[in-house]
Amino acid sequence: MILVAFALVLTMTQCKKNEDTNQNETVTITLDTKRSNGSRVDVNTATGTVDFESGDKVYVGSGGKYVGFLTHNGTNFVGNITNPTEGQPLQFYFLGNVTPTETLAAGTTESCSVVISDQTEHLPVISCAASYENYVSGVTAYTGNLLNKCALVKFNVTTPSNSPICITGMHNKVTVDFTQNTVTPSKEGEGVIMLPAGSGENVEKWVILLPQETLEEGEEGSIYLEDGVYSGTRPVIPEITENGYLAEGITLRVDVGGMPVGAINGLFSVSDTKQVYFSKGNLQFIGSASTPYWKFAENQWDCLGNNGQGSAYLNVDRDLFGWGTSGYNHGAVCYHPWSTSTDNSSYYAYGSPTANLDESTGQADWGYNAISNGGNQMNQWRTLSQSEWNYVLNSRYTESGSRFARAEINGITGLVLFPDDWSNSIIEFNNINPSGADWYYNVIDASVWTNALEINGAIFLPYTWARDGNNILQGINYWTSSYGPMSGLYNAENSAYSMRVYGNGIDNGFIGVEPAQRSKGFAVRLVQDN
Repeated sequence: MILVAFALVLTMTQCKKNEDTNQNETVTITLDTKRSNGSRVDVNTATGTVDFESGDKVYVGSGGKYVGFLTHNGTNFVGNITNPTEGQPLQFYFLGNVTPTETLAAGTTESCSVVISDQTEHLPVISCAASYENYVSGVTAYTGNLLNKCALVKFNVTTPSNSPICITGMHNKVTVDFTQNTVTPSKEGEGVIMLPAGSGENVEKWVILLPQETLEEGEEGSIYLEDGVYSGTRPVIPEITENGYLAEGITLRVDVGGMPVGAINGLFSVSDTKQVYFSKGNLQFIGSASTPYWKFAENQWDCLGNNGQGSAYLNVDRDLFGWGTSGYNHGAVCYHPWSTSTDNSSYYAYGSPTANLDESTGQADWGYNAISNGGNQMNQWRTLSQSEWNYVLNSRYTESGSRFARAEINGITGLVLFPDDWSNSIIEFNNINPSGADWYYNVIDASVWTNALEINGAIFLPYTWARDGNNILQGINYWTSSYGPMSGLYNAENSAYSMRVYGNGIDNGFIGVEPAQRSKGFAVRLVQDN
């Protein structure tokens, strides 16, 4: 057995009790790791064995609750536990020295979780044990076997950059249920595991992986470099089992450069001198996760719609945002993504009615955030301005003469944007470029979209819904980074520009840029400069 299970000897010293106070026990644990190295950080990749070192922490459960933690002092694990339950085993959990996302309270907490994504500095081994003997007050000696719940895996990596490599789709979260005494692996966010830095041909990189079934080959960008420049395709990952040791090595090759991670491979001119890539889907804020995060929708037609995001609750997933609600305190009263205030003056970027999102620190722009499946780096993406949206829709030169068309994709209505190098021979669209043409002229299923249009750089802006205060309405509206006009009904003090699609037919439709109240909740589609 590789990643050898550790023999565990537990000795408990009973403290004096006071009948009017809670029982407290000081627990001393001695680990026989069958090695003299003493190093846990430098896992022995030749044999798969793991040892402990000073500062390592073990969490203790008893009676269905967390009761305290123990810290390694260089020789033993020592610490205090509160009110262990008579007649039941003690439960011990080593969580790779990753801080739990929850605040733990002895005697109250019933579960906790850790995310082991970042493995650039050390390998976060996960292991647990139950004492062989039931806890009995006055008994000081307990034994157990600390068993690994993960595997040690080698990757043979070829990469042109020294940036850490990210693998997506992996189990990267561990949840401890003290009530059931279970350790459960799952996927947090995009399931990112970040390998150590180091470039070259067939460089060995070791990581800890949690149990999961065989993972099929991923899409382009399912492995990528943290710098967002290079990416590749995740190979098949074999089944990962507890206490496994995969020493032969899984091949990873990262060598596709130029296109940002999370982008669609099509270039769009936004001025006479600049081109951009669009993100692979509308921006989403996942508030329901234990650690909320930003991501791009998995498919270009995905929208969250009327899923409860009309409320101001913090833990709701969202893709409709008030203007400038990036989550950074850039000077606006309303800067959180869950804001639903109808006061337009609360949405001033950097506190000014005449500031654009991309001014000052740039933090009012949603693209300032690290997007989990878009390179996961801050300040990589941005929102198009009013003039750039106008250029995309009305001014840019394309080889085919096609700039946009209304369509229904996979049963969802919206607007298709064609990249600068689009060829009409790929698929012949009806009613190219008129703002009023209706969607039913172009009905396309998901397979054709994915294999013929998206692969050639086409962008789909789906029917997004919209939010007005706490109400969810119909509409296709996308924010720009530009504040509103200086005069008129929608003046600079209460509005910002949005790209809008509405109406039907050739004569009464509209596709273009108009001002809208800043408090409205609209969709966001980010871009990255070429």
